Amino acid sequence: MSPVPRLDEAVYELLRDALDHFRDDPRTVGLLRHQLDRLEAPLHIAIAGAWQSGKSTMLNAIMGEEVAPVEVPDGGSVFTWYADAPHPRATAYSSDGPPQELAITRSATGMHVDLVGWRPGEVNDIMVQWPTRALRQATLIDTPPVTPPGPEGRTPVVDRILRDADAVLYLTRDGRDSDLQSLQATRTSMVDQATPIHVLLVLSRADELNGGRVDALVTARQLARRLRRDPRIDALCVNVVALSGLVGLAGRVMGEADFAALATLAATPRAELEQALLSADRFLAGTPQTGLDAGTRAALLDRFGIFGIRLATSLIRTGHDSRVRLSGELIRRSGFTELREAVSRCFVDRCDVLKARSALAALEPLLRAQPRPGTGGLLARIEHLLASTHDFRELRLLASLQAGTAEVDADLLPEAQRLLGGNGTVLAARLGVEHGTAPDRLWRLAFEALRQWQGRADDPRLPLPRRRAARVVVRSCEGMVATLNAH
Repeated sequence: MSPVPRLDEAVYELLRDALDHFRDDPRTVGLLRHQLDRLEAPLHIAIAGAWQSGKSTMLNAIMGEEVAPVEVPDGGSVFTWYADAPHPRATAYSSDGPPQELAITRSATGMHVDLVGWRPGEVNDIMVQWPTRALRQATLIDTPPVTPPGPEGRTPVVDRILRDADAVLYLTRDGRDSDLQSLQATRTSMVDQATPIHVLLVLSRADELNGGRVDALVTARQLARRLRRDPRIDALCVNVVALSGLVGLAGRVMGEADFAALATLAATPRAELEQALLSADRFLAGTPQTGLDAGTRAALLDRFGIFGIRLATSLIRTGHDSRVRLSGELIRRSGFTELREAVSRCFVDRCDVLKARSALAALEPLLRAQPRPGTGGLLARIEHLLASTHDFRELRLLASLQAGTAEVDADLLPEAQRLLGGNGTVLAARLGVEHGTAPDRLWRLAFEALRQWQGRADDPRLPLPRRRAARVVVRSCEGMVATLNAH
């Protein structure tokens, strides 16, 4: 059993061979070199969705600071990139002029970028460099609103998202048909149809379900589970997560003054507080009395929303009686922890696979649009990679196991997830041992796992879906054994 070539190495060789075929075409050579450079660049994750889907709020929740949105003169089609850097900096890029540095005002909770003097339509991209741990493993892209595709196909915004991003967090309120149409429009090529592993669907603004009642987030998680089992959704994305970005952000940036105000509200007699929280207007009006001045009430409403205030005061009454405890529980209940884990497992841990997929998605249409002697062979190599690459099948099965839609016995589920890389993709993590474990022990563990799962894959008594899932786990074990044999 010999080691299988890595996907990123195979894609690198494919791009180099394509460069050789197009060496007399400077424009195409530039495009191919750009794809080679992206294999070494940080992962690009786009945050996309329709108007007012909560993109900027979720981006702020991920970063733990209020840095978005960057207000542009016309609110138009500007892509705002957020990358890690030692010092804050913002740069504007236009199509007809040199890059220009922008003034940044930093506050206690985030920043403001000054775009005064720019005319509508002048700015195409804004690069925000910001020192934060959240950006050390990926660059985030805040995108313009996505509109449903028209008769001519997908929109320029969707085209650019697919061109520039390796992975997409697509926000939807309820998974409605217009959002599905936008996602469906992304599946126009052989690569798109074969590898729907780069999109994670986020049920955003989950706190607004059920009329904003305290059980809204529970309802949202139930809806997410139903959507995961929908074949239309499964064909378009790798997972579905429910999130209240507003509650998650509030939990991440909550200060002692916020907690003190919420504690004052929680001490208000329950009947009076429930009356005050019937609506945002009633809460702002201060009837009945809540013990807070108008400015404090307005600030709480802006940061937490009426649902977040209801939830936070209820949690304080039930024992989350410190800022740290309340903050942690708000973050957990918001769905932010689940989102962060999904992004880590599906995107960050698989960054090489996703960047290789992006290169294939860019190379395929180029080869079809500019056929030359030998390009047919390059297309055949792309098709072979899509059909034979285990990384794509492994990631799809892992997401299905986490969503509860795959056929694996409950007692074997943790082991299957671990072997597929759900706890990390290095050998020790897959085999459930500490880093630095001796190679001979790793080999024994990998071979034993291979033997056990091979037995399940060949067991005629098991239903076909369970045997198919077992075969994917077998292939992961074979890869580990082959890697260890090589050493």
